[in-house]
Amino acid sequence: MNVLFIADIFGSPGRRAVRDLLPELVSSMGIDFLIANVENAAAGFGVTKDILTELKAAGVECMTSGNHIWDRREALPLLDQEPLLLRPHNFPPGVPGCGAKLFRTRAGVPVGVVNLMGRVFMTDTDCPFRTADAVLQTMRGQAKVIFVDFHAEATAEKIALCWYLDGRVSAIVGTHTHVQTADEQIFPKGTGYITDAGMTGPHDSVIGVQKELAIRKFLTQLPVRFEPATGNVKLHGVHLEIDEETGRCRHIERVAVALAEAPAEAS
Repeated sequence: MNVLFIADIFGSPGRRAVRDLLPELVSSMGIDFLIANVENAAAGFGVTKDILTELKAAGVECMTSGNHIWDRREALPLLDQEPLLLRPHNFPPGVPGCGAKLFRTRAGVPVGVVNLMGRVFMTDTDCPFRTADAVLQTMRGQAKVIFVDFHAEATAEKIALCWYLDGRVSAIVGTHTHVQTADEQIFPKGTGYITDAGMTGPHDSVIGVQKELAIRKFLTQLPVRFEPATGNVKLHGVHLEIDEETGRCRHIERVAVALAEAPAEAS
């Protein structure tokens, strides 16, 4: 099975990259299942119903998220209404949505997707390690292929989770920092791993934000309204080949494709 994970989609530039670049990537890589992190898809902060519809039309089959999923009030009911949309599963009980679901490829192969969030330098949440234990107990026997989007700040926390889950999940792909790392690997028991898949959006920026605004914030420490940048748009992500029978990752590679420049869009 070939799985493509699209790293954090940032604003309209990121969505344009998905629309324009995805068909060729899916065709050339023979993609069977397509996952994308969408927590920054609406001008860098959260997601909307229209954007979910747009990304589904582009071919995204599962949408993960992170801490910014709560930035827009309209997204809260979507977490219960939209079956493709996940939020970090280790938020306390009672919040909308869930972060662990069973999907199926177009060929009918079951794929478990788990969305978790780290606790180091992040909002307090329940333990991602123990949450993963509980989820995997539930998914046991339902899917051999299990993909984890671990939305976390600290590299050490991401690597530790992979050692903890090695052999129990097919892949752990880190998100949140918007900087693609060069440490893709397969752990000894067959779990594919990368610390961060990067960002699908404007790279002439400070992790997606107009660089002048980010610099002003650092210089003054005053409140600054961040706006998405527009230049040097790239699609980042990870392509994984996973054995459907064993769930082991056979191959993992970074994806980084530049989008031809076009006039700026509204965010």
